[in-house]
Amino acid sequence: MRVTLIGLILVLMMGGCAEESELERTTRRLANDGDSTAEYNLGVMYANGTGVPQDDKEAVKWYRMSAEQGYADAQFNLGLKYYKGEGVPQDYKEAVKWYRMSADQGYADAQYNLGEMYANGTGVPKDDKEAVKWYMNTVSINRDLQSNRGE
Repeated sequence: MRVTLIGLILVLMMGGCAEESELERTTRRLANDGDSTAEYNLGVMYANGTGVPQDDKEAVKWYRMSAEQGYADAQFNLGLKYYKGEGVPQDYKEAVKWYRMSADQGYADAQYNLGEMYANGTGVPKDDKEAVKWYMNTVSINRDLQSNRGE
């Protein structure tokens, strides 16, 4: 079901013919049943206004539900919302919290953003060693991805 739901969202975002209300109903039903992928996808739909009115507060609600179940993508997106102050008051410490949860699962974008937070002293004390640690994790993940693709 996860692949089908993600496929429907991609079709919609690319201007496909899938009926938006059906996508929203299916995603919402799964999200209401506690499916973390559907919760994340519903958050993305609200963040982008895909099949539903754009609403950052609603996006944050669904990202949080998914993130609390350990979904790394949702943790990263929730961190971004706190960093930018979209749908929630801007809170760099809260952004760091969610970036770290995602980064600890190997999410490269979260690791990079966490490195930036430490490099600039945003939401955490400035710490170049900690920044380099997170940057190096990102480099390592990207290197592994390239070698897995034969690059």
